[in-house]
Amino acid sequence: MSDIPQTPAPPLDPLAPTGKPRYDRSIVEGPLRPAVWKLAWPTMLTNIIGGLQGIIDHALVGNLVGFKANAAIGVAWQIFIIVIVFITSLFTGMSVLVSRFAGANDEEKVNRTVYQAFLTAIFISLGIMAPLGYFASPQLLDLVNAAPEVKAEALPFLRIMFVFSIGMLIFFMLSGALRSAGDARTPMILGVAMTVLNLVLNVVLIRGLGPIPAFGTAGSAMGTVLASGLVAGYSLWKLWRGGWVVSFPRGQGWGPDWTIIRSLFKFGLPTGIQGIAMNVGGVFMLAFIGSLAQSAAAQAAFAVSYSQLFSLITWTAIGLMGAAAAVAGQNLGAGHPDRADAAVHVAARFGFIGAAFIGIFFLFFPRQLLAIFGMNDPAVVEIGVQLLRVLSVSGLFIAVALTYTGGLQGTGDTKSPLYISIVSQIIVPLSICFVIQQISKLDPLDIWIAILVGHATRCALSVIRFSQGKWRSIAVDIEASQNRKG
Repeated sequence: MSDIPQTPAPPLDPLAPTGKPRYDRSIVEGPLRPAVWKLAWPTMLTNIIGGLQGIIDHALVGNLVGFKANAAIGVAWQIFIIVIVFITSLFTGMSVLVSRFAGANDEEKVNRTVYQAFLTAIFISLGIMAPLGYFASPQLLDLVNAAPEVKAEALPFLRIMFVFSIGMLIFFMLSGALRSAGDARTPMILGVAMTVLNLVLNVVLIRGLGPIPAFGTAGSAMGTVLASGLVAGYSLWKLWRGGWVVSFPRGQGWGPDWTIIRSLFKFGLPTGIQGIAMNVGGVFMLAFIGSLAQSAAAQAAFAVSYSQLFSLITWTAIGLMGAAAAVAGQNLGAGHPDRADAAVHVAARFGFIGAAFIGIFFLFFPRQLLAIFGMNDPAVVEIGVQLLRVLSVSGLFIAVALTYTGGLQGTGDTKSPLYISIVSQIIVPLSICFVIQQISKLDPLDIWIAILVGHATRCALSVIRFSQGKWRSIAVDIEASQNRKG
């Protein structure tokens, strides 16, 4: 058994119907496969819809504004996503606490944690991202060598995203809290609603409608922040009113609880640094691709095969990663470490099967998949086919690696995935490319193999680290409320 201190809590929720627990106890008591799948499939669907939204956004601005707008959005998102990945990764700390307290059936600590995460999101958005992002946006665009005409389009887009990021941060915070407490369907519904709103608003604001002028590229950012802001406003109303599995606490004051906030950063910061490190590694890998003799063809093949098609595997695997984190964390909080261990193995099997299914299409129908994106140039097709066939194997490793990453993070071990990512996603593949470049000619296949070796290394290290079981002794707790007044 784990030596984690457990805090007893009332078995029934006073706000729920008589005799019905607030939290879904099947996650800590029922069969594991349905429990994992119940949390995984809504997140996978949400990720797929969100990914398709990005593709549609690019299609809209490309057709309504032009290719410069596509380049501007691509450059701006490249900057914004690094910041947002770091910030939202801090909510991993919240997820660790919420899943552990939900598993222990401690409603009071769950709600206190969610409220403190909300305060943190407000401060980061309004106090840090808005002012710094507004004034630093020109320098950030210069840092990525944006062309003058692209910078002119990207600057207003980036400033709008930074200044009005509050809605997006609240959405990410709330989605993580709900999933960690056992409710993955509500974030899915909110995510679909936000995506539909975003698309409708983008069509109106990019091209204009009636008295509404055409805002062009800036209209895409306006649609995004308005959609996320509306969903966030509704979510805050629900958190205050009650009715969801998480809500704002009553009668405990509204000020910051520094004990909880420190715990959020303690568990969340390593994940944030991990996200930045992986993005930096991706930039260096793109530099190696750009150095190839067939750089244009390799970049085109990489953009479609890795950034788009391979996302079909990563989107689903990230959903399983979240499910593994929630189920493992809840079972550890309920004092069932063996169930936590078994849950991650179940998620890994789901991930392997899903990656194998998609990998079959990569292996046997690569030309047909590339043709969907208009890839007809013989050089691009040859390199793309080569990459997709490597990715058909690589996907198996990354899917399994992500589920074990979820298991580690959900149980409170957020440092190990950081070290593993640095080794496997930066040191290993970049070293392989560098060595080959120094002693021979670097070919596209060399880079694809380096990516495969990196994914295999990440899988092996993640499985080994989780199997060591040191996560069983990670203590997660906060002091009982004394009805403090904020």
